[in-house]
Amino acid sequence: MDVAAVQLPAKNAPNENLDRAVSRIRDAADAGAELVVLPELWPVGYFAFDGYDDATESVPGETTDRLGVLADDLSIYLHGGSVLEREGDGLYNTSPFFGPDGDLLATYRKMHLFGYESEEARRLTPGSDACAVETEFGTVGLTTCYDLRFPALYRSLVDKGVEMLLVTSAWPLERLDHWHLFARTRAIESQSILVAANLAGSIEGVDLAGESVVIDSWGVERANAGRAPGTARAEIDLDAVRDARATFPVLEDRQL
Repeated sequence: MDVAAVQLPAKNAPNENLDRAVSRIRDAADAGAELVVLPELWPVGYFAFDGYDDATESVPGETTDRLGVLADDLSIYLHGGSVLEREGDGLYNTSPFFGPDGDLLATYRKMHLFGYESEEARRLTPGSDACAVETEFGTVGLTTCYDLRFPALYRSLVDKGVEMLLVTSAWPLERLDHWHLFARTRAIESQSILVAANLAGSIEGVDLAGESVVIDSWGVERANAGRAPGTARAEIDLDAVRDARATFPVLEDRQL
């Protein structure tokens, strides 16, 4: 299976960003990608907190409707990164996941909100539920950026049968080493493939790390998008995940 983590630039320009995302998704699909993953809060650039109120929308809504049509048109699975979802008095960092017929298969509201030098935890409401989605190729789990620092979430996804972890992120360059450390660790300890799409460039004085990655269940990096906007693409095999779990049954040896 061909997967692609599309690395978009961090800009507070929702209309421009949506057109760019659509173009880059099309490019990835034309190159053979069957699953495409976008970064976290790419419509507004994550760190552009003053733009959050103007960027809020419902889910389903304008952005997710367009992404669903695109998934259907290209016959791909599409992880739409995340958008700012308004529901009642709550504002959520919400990830939509679409099937190849354009149906919205699942949404995940980011559970772990970042507070350090960030306004996310003050402005947003945390989600409460882990999200595993069954697909024709296997079960995928949806997580977001700061979630990578909380292994219990990933353990719960493995318990739900997840074999591939999808991460949407706006990880800063300052902690690039942690990005790679946690991404590889979550893949290894979960014996799962991990596909992580990150923002690139700079916004509101924050440099983003880029380096979107595809990592196999042994922790081997199969693709890296580098620092500039680009795409990390790799051919992955979920049967290899199942074989690894059968021949090296770490997960069966758990005591807690």
